[in-house]
Amino acid sequence: MKRFGLVLLVALSLVLGACGGANSSSGNINGNWTATLTNMDGSPAFAFTTSFTQMTGMGVTVTNFTFTSSSPCFASGETETGTFALGGNFNGSVTGAFGLMIQSGTPGGNTLTLTGNVKNNTITGTWTLTGVTSGCTGSGNFTVTKM
Repeated sequence: MKRFGLVLLVALSLVLGACGGANSSSGNINGNWTATLTNMDGSPAFAFTTSFTQMTGMGVTVTNFTFTSSSPCFASGETETGTFALGGNFNGSVTGAFGLMIQSGTPGGNTLTLTGNVKNNTITGTWTLTGVTSGCTGSGNFTVTKM
């Protein structure tokens, strides 16, 4: 029985050691990303760049967020909150559910919500915009790619 336990311990050590290999860091959420959001008819809606860092649990730290398209819906002072539920395997093939909420700096203002899925270096899904500013409602699709 002791030999079985020792063999199991060695096998587990080899498996866990393989997790730290060169491929384990590719395809993760950490890094700089660029996003393109389109309306339901395919026309451009929003674009932004940002950096994501996976936190413990499902949280994502969102930094360096900048809209690269102009919009009266988000003039300044936005706050961003992200979530990421990790999946995939140990060969750099990362998958998972993704969510991002961007709120305008105006109290009770506009909220842009992205919900989608991560597959390696691409996040795709749908977005909705709800707001109090005239013309600041809508929905569509998005693609976010790692730079």
